[in-house]
Amino acid sequence: MKITSLIRLISFSSFFSLILIPVFGQNLDIKDQALLDLVAEDAEIEKLADGFRFTEGPVWNKEEGYLIFSDIPANTIYQWKPGGQVSVFREPSNNSNGLTYDAAGNLLMAEHGGRKIGSLSPDGQYDAVVTAYKGTRLNSPNDLIVHSNGAIYFTDPPYGLPADASDTLGFFGVYRFHKGKTTLIAEDLYRPNGLALSPDERTLYVANSDQPKKYMQYPLSKGGKAGKGKLFFNASILSGDGNPDGIKVDEQGNLFATGPGGVLVLAPNGRLLGTIRFPETPSNLAFGGPEGKTLFVTARTGLYAVELKVAGNE
Repeated sequence: MKITSLIRLISFSSFFSLILIPVFGQNLDIKDQALLDLVAEDAEIEKLADGFRFTEGPVWNKEEGYLIFSDIPANTIYQWKPGGQVSVFREPSNNSNGLTYDAAGNLLMAEHGGRKIGSLSPDGQYDAVVTAYKGTRLNSPNDLIVHSNGAIYFTDPPYGLPADASDTLGFFGVYRFHKGKTTLIAEDLYRPNGLALSPDERTLYVANSDQPKKYMQYPLSKGGKAGKGKLFFNASILSGDGNPDGIKVDEQGNLFATGPGGVLVLAPNGRLLGTIRFPETPSNLAFGGPEGKTLFVTARTGLYAVELKVAGNE
């Protein structure tokens, strides 16, 4: 069955709206003028759709030119097309969170409900990719990315675990899955969440959502094996709603990361350039659009976008 045949259109009278919100001023907190090399002073935040329960995990499909994203409690993956058309892409979704594509065009999904990493092929074939670590079920896979060599990096906090779950690992890890082997990268983060790779794939960034709120960096070998992590940016010093969650990297190596106060923009050396503020608390984000310069942001009940001066490294 073709993936396109899995899509059924829904009424989006409660989903679709378009609001233009000036970024410059109260919605752009500038810490360094270098931020304006990435975000135009007259940029606008567009509210593309609303009426969701808790949006997450956006990813842009380059071949087809559309965005898909998760609504975790709704147990649904939605599709948004330029022009405002919203449709159901996959339902049920095993309460998917993070989404990404591999080089073969398979959609990889971090699934809370199934406690696994799932894969949906372009022709609609579903497979479980990672289900356990050393014989014990994963906790609740949250976000994931793919290295150019095919390795999958993913985080496994407890956010989607059933309250009565007894078969847990006892820690919340960051992992690398490659050629059938799952390797633990870190087990000392309280709430590992979003993650991203630097443009040269020599650094892995990981968000820790709480205790403390921070972003970590891990050196990677040419083959993608991870070394010891160190602090990249301490977000506990910031005020505002939101926690470190989704991370994406632009083509210059700057990080766009959801965190306290909105979407933080961090230089490759960890310097905070500023924050893009949104009407709702952002959860995750993705680069997309024809030139890769549209930043799509999932934020609780809504889906937003802002045009940038720089393209994503995606």
